[in-house]
Amino acid sequence: MTLSIIQSGITDDMRKVDDVIRQSLHSEVALVNQVADYIVNSGGKRLRPMLVLLSAGLFGDIQAQHHQLAAVVEFIHTATLLHDDVVDESAKRRGQSTANALFGNAASVLVGDFVYSRAFQMMVSVQNMRVMEVLSSATNVIAEGEVLQLLNVNNADITDDAYLRVIHYKTAKLFEAATRLGAIISQASAHDEAALTVYGMHLGTAFQLIDDILDLSGDSDAIGKNLGDDLAEGKPTLPLLYAMRNSDSAQSQMIRNAIEQGGLEHLPQVIEAVKNSGALEHVKKLAEAEAAICCVAIAHFPESQFKRALIALADFAVKRSF
Repeated sequence: MTLSIIQSGITDDMRKVDDVIRQSLHSEVALVNQVADYIVNSGGKRLRPMLVLLSAGLFGDIQAQHHQLAAVVEFIHTATLLHDDVVDESAKRRGQSTANALFGNAASVLVGDFVYSRAFQMMVSVQNMRVMEVLSSATNVIAEGEVLQLLNVNNADITDDAYLRVIHYKTAKLFEAATRLGAIISQASAHDEAALTVYGMHLGTAFQLIDDILDLSGDSDAIGKNLGDDLAEGKPTLPLLYAMRNSDSAQSQMIRNAIEQGGLEHLPQVIEAVKNSGALEHVKKLAEAEAAICCVAIAHFPESQFKRALIALADFAVKRSF
C-alpha cells in the first residue's frame, strides 16, 4: 500500500497541518524564511505529523490542537535535519541539494535553531503540561542520540545493542512522541497511551533499519540521497556489523577498514560482501519483527480507518523502496 493511500483518510487534516507549518514559519528575517521554506517544501514523507493525526483519530475527531502538534513534531524533525546535514557534511537529501550546500553551514545551524525555538513556542500555546513533558524530553533524547552517533563514527567494534540504542534515541523517539501526543490530547487512558508509545518506538526502529538497508542496496534517485552515505561518513550500521561478523577474513577486514577510515573507495566491494553475507535479509527480518510488534500493540483498538492506516503504515515501513 502506498503512502498516499494510507494517508487518504486524513488528506484534509494533513492540508491543515501544512497550513499551520507555512503560517508558523514566517519570520521578519528574510534568510530565515528562505532556508526554512526550502527545507520544509523540499519533499519528505511527513510521517511524524501523520502519526499524530492517525493516533488521535483512534479516539474520535481530529481537532485543531492535533494539527498544531503535528506541525510541532515536523518542526523538530526539520531542525534535526538542518543540523544533521551540517554535522554529516551531506550534499543531497530528498533528491535535492541540502540547505547547508546551498546556504552554508552557519545559516543551516542558525535556522535550525529558529525552527526548534518556534516549535517550543507552538508547543507552549497548547497549554498542556504533559505535551510539553513528552516533547521536551524527546528533543533532549534526540540530541543525546546525535552525540552517541558522533561518538560511534569510525568504530567498527560497536555492539548491535549499542547501535540500536542510537536508533531508539535518534530516530524512534520522535515517532514515539508523535503517537503519544495523539493519545494525550485526546485524553486517552494510560493503557492506550502506553500502547501507542510502543507502536511509535517500534515503527521508528523499523524505519531506520530499512533506511540502513536502502543505504547499501537502494536506488539513489528513489531514496533521494547518495548510496553509501552512511559508509562514507564511517557510520557502523547494522548491515555492516552483521556482514563483518559473517564474512571471510579478507572481506571482514575490508568492511572494518571502510568503517574505520570512511569514504567510498571500496563501496562496490563492500556492498557485494554485505549482500553475500546475508546481512540485508537478516536486518530485514529484524525490521519485520519490529513492525509485527507495532500491530500487536494496537490490536485491542476497535476497527476503524485509523487503525487500518496504522497497520498499513507498519507494513509500508518494511516494504518500501524509498
